[in-house]
Amino acid sequence: MNDTQKTAVKVSALTIAANTALALLKLFAGVFAHSRALVSDAIHSASDVFSTLIVIVGVKIAGKKADSSHPYGHERFECIAAMLLSFVLALTGLGVGYDGIKSAFASQQRAAPSAIALGAALVSVAVKEWMYRFTIKAAKRIGSDALRADAWHHRSDSLSSVGSFAGVLGARLGCTMLDPLASAVISIFILKAAFDIFKDCTDKMTDRACDEQTISAMREVIMGCSGVICVTSLRTRQFGSRAYVDVDICADGSLTLFEAHDIALCVHDSIERRFVQVKHCMVHVDPVRITKHIDKKD
Repeated sequence: MNDTQKTAVKVSALTIAANTALALLKLFAGVFAHSRALVSDAIHSASDVFSTLIVIVGVKIAGKKADSSHPYGHERFECIAAMLLSFVLALTGLGVGYDGIKSAFASQQRAAPSAIALGAALVSVAVKEWMYRFTIKAAKRIGSDALRADAWHHRSDSLSSVGSFAGVLGARLGCTMLDPLASAVISIFILKAAFDIFKDCTDKMTDRACDEQTISAMREVIMGCSGVICVTSLRTRQFGSRAYVDVDICADGSLTLFEAHDIALCVHDSIERRFVQVKHCMVHVDPVRITKHIDKKD
């Protein structure tokens, strides 16, 4: 296991432990405090444990070296794992939303949640926000899209816990319907997270180009290489959490093959060194005839 995988697994293991403890706390508080919103939030946290396991599996498979059956590597397996995660999250969100709406409009009398539910909701907000900051920092450091998605999942949990707190508080103030309605609102956060993860995966499975800011920065790096006259073509495609770059440059046609190769090598090395997400940069050199103007004296 390389350093990137070790970091991802270490962070994921810590978030699994935190989510397990948090889910049990919110489930206990939700049941004994009679808060449907908190029970729904507990289900959300429990689903995070499963989602993080999927992230670990995806990262491990994606980190495998290229072989004869996958000569370009295994990075897209991380997208497949995340896509499965989005489906699980969507089903969870639909189930939580349906249960909350059905309870909100049921005819039975509902007891207002007790104060313990408020405390559990506040603890959830604080812990989830810490998990988001911890995970996003690691994701940026190792350039892992899977960890980045998991981090934003934690942030959505933090927001849903804010919804739980609002629902419990409203119910304690006399509007008991707010608690199950808050549960329904939480389902929207779950569905939004599922949609974002699914969209990100489809972009990376269909060779979507890197963003314009990254492409512009790549052009600057290429033009910074000595001997490059211009960039005639620059194409990028995302491959899981990595990217491939194909670039055509122009150079003086009178250069030797060795000199042209050195220019191409400079472009190749500069791109892969500057942009850590780039797995490989392919460089093609087009020769250009340089016309020298000689001033003649009368």
